[in-house]
Order: sequence, then C-alpha cells, then structure tokens
Amino acid sequence: MIYWLYEQMLLGQIQVLPRHVCFMISGDDMAMAPAKIAEITGWCNDLNAFPQKNSRVKSLQATGSIEGLTFHISGTSPETMARYMQEIRNVADCGRLVLHYGSTEEVNGTGLEVVVAVGKSGREEITDCIRRLAEKKVSPANIDEQMLESCLMFKYNPDIVIKTGGDHLTDFLIWQSVYSELFFSDVNWKYFRKVDFLRILRDYQSRMRRFGK
Repeated sequence: MIYWLYEQMLLGQIQVLPRHVCFMISGDDMAMAPAKIAEITGWCNDLNAFPQKNSRVKSLQATGSIEGLTFHISGTSPETMARYMQEIRNVADCGRLVLHYGSTEEVNGTGLEVVVAVGKSGREEITDCIRRLAEKKVSPANIDEQMLESCLMFKYNPDIVIKTGGDHLTDFLIWQSVYSELFFSDVNWKYFRKVDFLRILRDYQSRMRRFGK
C-alpha cells in the first residue's frame, strides 16, 4: 500500500515526459533479469495511458508521450545472448520490437517502438558512416552533420540515458547522445523498480537542457 501511494505521488509530480529513453545494460545484467526489458516497456505504456485513465491528473496531458525506448546490451557474445532471445522477443507482445544483433535485424509487434541493440558500438557505427561516404566518393567539402546523421543506423537522439548499477557508460549512441541527460542509478538492473524509473523521470524535468548552447 505504501509503495502504491509513493508511486501515485511520483506520477502526480511528473509534468514533462521525455520522447526517447535509452537504457545501457551489460550481459551480466541481462543474465540476472532478462524479463526486465519487457517489464519496463509495460511501465512506459502505462505512463502514456495514465492521463486518459486518471481524469483528475491534468499535468501529463499536454506534455506528449514516450515515443521510443532503446536497450543496449554490451559485453556479451551472440552465443551467450541466444538463451535470452525469447525473453527479448516477448517485448513484441507490448510494443514494436526492433532487434539488432550481429548483422541481423528483426522487427515484430506494434505500438511503442522498442529498439534492442546487442553488442553494438558507437565508434563502429560512425566508422561505417565514413566508409559509406567514402565509397560514394562524397566530396569532403560536402560532408556536414546532417549528412553524417543520415548514414547512422540509429536515427534518434535520446532525451535520457540511464545506466543502472552505477557502472560506466559504453560508446553506444556516442554521436546521438551528446546532448542527452545522463542518469546513473545505484540500483542494480535486477532490482530496478518502477518507482526508480519514475524518480528519474521526475528529476529529468527539473534539468535545464541547453543542447550545447
């Protein structure tokens, strides 16, 4: 009961929702709680539906919704990940799952877009962009930020990047996350709760974003 009341209090304090949220987790995190990705997707669906279900709460109605989620899983091999693939694919039951692993991309489901990227590197992504531009013989004088961004595999800029367990970030989305708000949670991935997520969303709205200005 106390947990529920605290959750409702946090919901009432959230006035601004991010459009895109990125979680960076490790292979060990995935091994400890493979179902957490689908669980967090469910939380985001609940948040998007919250104003419609609670007519007394007006704060979220004018602030949009969470449009996308990304989960980057680092430090594990495709062979190790094979045992958790079904848990990842279960996300398609509550969202539009875009799964990247190795050179393969799978798309299943409908609703909130959820990208799961296994072992992807931001530096490799940028290197591939430069290689493709070179193969097309694009003149260096014609290359700008917009052109480079058009070559990226992941074409979105997360508003929030979350790392659980207090560990360091990876280089994933190194270009796209330059203006993202970073949150490091001391709570390990396995024990990360909805109230921990809501606290991050509440604190996000208090940050003044300057986007490099």
